[in-house]
Amino acid sequence: MKIICVGKNYSQSPEVTRPETPLIFLKPDSAILPKDHPFFIPEFSNDITLEVELAVRICRLGKYISARFAHKYYDAYTAAVDFTAVDIMKEAQEKGMPWELSKGFDGSVVLGEWIDKHDIIDTEKINFSMSKNDITVNKGVSSSMLFSIDEIIEYVSRYYTLKIGDVILTGAPQAALQAVKNDYYEGFLEDKKVFGLKIK
Repeated sequence: MKIICVGKNYSQSPEVTRPETPLIFLKPDSAILPKDHPFFIPEFSNDITLEVELAVRICRLGKYISARFAHKYYDAYTAAVDFTAVDIMKEAQEKGMPWELSKGFDGSVVLGEWIDKHDIIDTEKINFSMSKNDITVNKGVSSSMLFSIDEIIEYVSRYYTLKIGDVILTGAPQAALQAVKNDYYEGFLEDKKVFGLKIK
């Protein structure tokens, strides 16, 4: 499987215009943190951040998928966490080098419990959020995305064959948070808790 990620897919300001195409990057399947495992801050970075995103699960093999048929290619949603080694990313960007190491390292994705899309009342307006130590710190709604799920699938399927089990992370709605030891995070899709995460 592969994890397809979308960057800068939300706008906090009405003055920001939608770019011509989505910003896409990949994470390997080894980036998925095993279920119920804590996230250990890696020794190679002094600046790890995290953010909550809406994720969708691909359920059909597809290539060159039209947006109007894209809804047939995913069957579930969840809230996910995207970790970034910011110091490594900045160093790579300054050198004009790829920054996959800063985004795709082992354990850099948390996937919550999958919720069947037919159990979501309004799939045009899916609410998701994350709390830190019982205080809500990140939240978003799918209707605020610059590129919708169906548009993302249409775009990425031009370049990558989508396979059963692939995951798409649709972007972060708010600023990332600093990962600090002993903090505890919980993720929610609508009102349902889908993950718990301890930072160590």
